[in-house]
Amino acid sequence: MKPTERNFWYLTIVAFLLLFSLAISSLAKQDLSAHQNESRRKIGAIYMTRSNPFYEIIDEEIRTAVENHGDVLLSRDPALSVERQTAEVKELIDAGVSLIFLNPVDWQKMGPALQLAHDAHVPVITIDTNVQDSALVAATVESDNYAAGVSCAEHLLAHADHANILLLKHSEARSAVDRIQGFCDTIAGHPGFTIVGEAECQGQLELAMPAAEDLLAAHPETTTIMALNDPSALGVMAALDSTGHMNDITVYGVDGVPEVKELIASGHHLVTAAQSPRSIGRDAAAAAYELLDGGTPDRHIVLPTRLITPENIGEVDVNAWE
Repeated sequence: MKPTERNFWYLTIVAFLLLFSLAISSLAKQDLSAHQNESRRKIGAIYMTRSNPFYEIIDEEIRTAVENHGDVLLSRDPALSVERQTAEVKELIDAGVSLIFLNPVDWQKMGPALQLAHDAHVPVITIDTNVQDSALVAATVESDNYAAGVSCAEHLLAHADHANILLLKHSEARSAVDRIQGFCDTIAGHPGFTIVGEAECQGQLELAMPAAEDLLAAHPETTTIMALNDPSALGVMAALDSTGHMNDITVYGVDGVPEVKELIASGHHLVTAAQSPRSIGRDAAAAAYELLDGGTPDRHIVLPTRLITPENIGEVDVNAWE
């Protein structure tokens, strides 16, 4: 090999080794090792259902906070099944999560799932509703659900001199129970304001519509319907549309979903006590990281609601959640 060729190959090898060394140094700085991935904490979140956009907004806020901390959020949907939700708690514990956000399917039947987490030393933060076994929960973040029901009833009392009322309920969710209780307690003792019928609908639009149709057929004297949440209220509106009573009956809901705001803005007889799923998600995440960092968050964080009515809809961003 000629000297010039030897020099060429020598310089090529030196350049290659130099580039290789720089690449290794760069990878070391980035720490793309398995250890880096293993050091990321896993956080679990289980909602009663993901078919309600309210929980999608909460999940979005929690996920943003978790990922900003360099951690991973594992979300699950038990589709309104207590048994499946309990199994998902065990699955997340087995996956090594450091904490679980839990939106309980049934507030009275979460004991076994909470005990699993307690025995595994995995803290649980309940969101949107509390549970019967609250001693096994590190914190609860929810709206003032009783006050939401009260505000709906107060609006009704201020705008009508009598009412024949139907209730759409979800008795497995403590938040829904509290809303209906707040409503009923407020109208109690007011002559002419009467509950004429009620039905369960699990807070689902597709169940609320036929339930409302059946109630309306049985109680044609109805003037008002109190629905536990906005998906139920939307189911009621669909039932009213199909039966020709859209402009005859006032509907109350809770959540403040954009679709309901749009209906209020378009002149329909509809009122909602708006929650802030973004605040619930952010506050739940803040409580979680305070706990994971060795602190002690407030055990019960209660957020206010805001009544959105035909009278104040002009002050509201119709297209956004609160």
